[in-house]
Amino acid sequence: MAKSIAELKAIRDRMQAQMNLRKDDGDSIRVVVGMATCGIAAGARPVLAAIVDEVGKRELADVKISQTGCIGVCRLEPIVEVFEPGKEKVTYVNMTEDKARRMVSEHLVNHRVVSEYTIGAAE
Repeated sequence: MAKSIAELKAIRDRMQAQMNLRKDDGDSIRVVVGMATCGIAAGARPVLAAIVDEVGKRELADVKISQTGCIGVCRLEPIVEVFEPGKEKVTYVNMTEDKARRMVSEHLVNHRVVSEYTIGAAE
């Protein structure tokens, strides 16, 4: 499933356009995906794509998706952090596309943390 540089740039541009549509008014849920070299090597790109896809399909206008560098626990990458106003940050680890889609459904839509995917369960 190798992608050409042009295909990767098109995917990046499409994802950035989708992410930029989401304004952060302070009441939004923020989803942050670790996209440092360690995260990318572990599979963060398809995880990010799955989150963007699910959030878009479900038209979750109150969810802002962004990328960050190294989160600091490389052995647990891909890592996704969810920040909800007034709640503690939730850190999901060892994420896959399927786990990311379930996290959107359970956590972002139904406000139920998927505990077995969190850093607490991994440790």
